[in-house]
Amino acid sequence: MQASPTSFGAGPVTFLISNQSHAAQRVTFETQDVGAASPGGVTESTPDIRPLGTATLQVEVEDPGTYSLHVQSSTIKPAQLRVGRARRSAQDDLLQP
Repeated sequence: MQASPTSFGAGPVTFLISNQSHAAQRVTFETQDVGAASPGGVTESTPDIRPLGTATLQVEVEDPGTYSLHVQSSTIKPAQLRVGRARRSAQDDLLQP
């Protein structure tokens, strides 16, 4: 599995996922840090994604740390993601040319 970028700041994240395999896959994003600030950490999954299909996965990541993006298949290596401190919001910024 490939992810880009592999590091980003905490906050809302949307993954656009493309299943390039020949079998349906369910993608899971979860914390790997033992002792993370949030009890139980984060675990969010997509529904099954058909072969050569796409899906999105939206996650609210609150805690910095190491996360994994993976599928059930042992033949597909998981992606390791680093989440840093929270990003500054641009919600109230006026965009100008």
